[in-house]
Amino acid sequence: MDENLRNILLEQGKRAKKASRLLATASTTVKNRALYAMADALEANKEEIIAANAADLQNGRNIGLTSALLERLSLDEKRVADMAQGLREIAALPDPVGEVLGMTRRPNGLEVGRVRTPIGVIGIIYESRPNVTADAAGLCLKSGNAILLRGGEEALNSNREIARVISEAAYSQGIPEGAIELVDSDDREAAVFMMKMHDTIDVLIPRGGKGLKQAVTENASVPVIMTGMGNCHVYVDEYADIEKALPIVFNAKVQRPSVCNAAETLLVHSKIAPVFLPLILPKLQKAGVEIRACERARDIVYGLKAATEADWSEEYLDLILAVKLVDDVEEAISHINTYGTGHSEAIVSENYGHVRRFMSAVDAAAVYANASTRFTDGNVFGFGAEMGISTQKLHARGPMGLTELTTIKFIVYGDGQIRE
Repeated sequence: MDENLRNILLEQGKRAKKASRLLATASTTVKNRALYAMADALEANKEEIIAANAADLQNGRNIGLTSALLERLSLDEKRVADMAQGLREIAALPDPVGEVLGMTRRPNGLEVGRVRTPIGVIGIIYESRPNVTADAAGLCLKSGNAILLRGGEEALNSNREIARVISEAAYSQGIPEGAIELVDSDDREAAVFMMKMHDTIDVLIPRGGKGLKQAVTENASVPVIMTGMGNCHVYVDEYADIEKALPIVFNAKVQRPSVCNAAETLLVHSKIAPVFLPLILPKLQKAGVEIRACERARDIVYGLKAATEADWSEEYLDLILAVKLVDDVEEAISHINTYGTGHSEAIVSENYGHVRRFMSAVDAAAVYANASTRFTDGNVFGFGAEMGISTQKLHARGPMGLTELTTIKFIVYGDGQIRE
């Protein structure tokens, strides 16, 4: 890696570490005031942000980004307003820092309790979606953490402008400088170097696809919370209400196919498939969805592209859907637990026993009964925004809001006790 870039990253890490110690004790009033100022600044600078985004979009078209990836990258007035609103919603949430999680008195008179405290410096590596810049910075600020942001090269202009706007607004309200740091480089070695900055980064949160996950697995010496990959399924059971199933499947695939909670595979019970597939598949195809189906599904609806083994584990992030018939709920569960990424899974069924079995046996961060997978989102769950959707099991799982960005510190009150 270029020595100059290495030095810049080391200096940013030092600034963030210093800022994190000051931010950890900042009052809720100061943090909320900064969040409201950041929101106002986004709206006041929307034209500059959208112009920077337009440059990224043009660069994306020039290098051949898919329509789905361009959609993820795109900002307009509504999306800028949504970012601002997300910051205001974070400000309105309870401050987790300092929350005492119970106190107990020991026989020797010591009072032992636990209190929520900031993690310190959080690094985030993310792709495509520039709204993450504002969401992540806002959540870290409210939870008392400094943040080191490294967005994708395709969104560099957008991220640069958003980070400038929100950091200036935050610092103007008393937030310590260095609390919001953007890695202003499209060099991929910068991301790899962040994975090794264990002296300054307390936890790394990568949001991206297989390539990023593999790079983190191979290179990270910093503690990691893995997020983002979503090979999500909708299972339409033999006892499904078809009038519910049709819009659920359509929404899960089509409403926003470029995001990680969109459905990538449709599993259909073989008994309901002869009725359901001729209804849903033409509807999906009319919306531009390419269907890749198993042999039994192709025997019901002719002319479909054959699915391969690779399709069952693919996160398309595009208007592509794999379709497979199964013979019972156990086969559906087995398929999901074999090929899923632990993100979001759904069953459509009026059979209470099947729903209960699916909800308990499927290994995922979010499991739905008779609803679209598209709801797995920090804002929808009431967190204001999210750092990402954790697909691992330690420390945090599912959408990561404010409490997931804190750790625990023991507080012990005594009155002269000594250990004998």
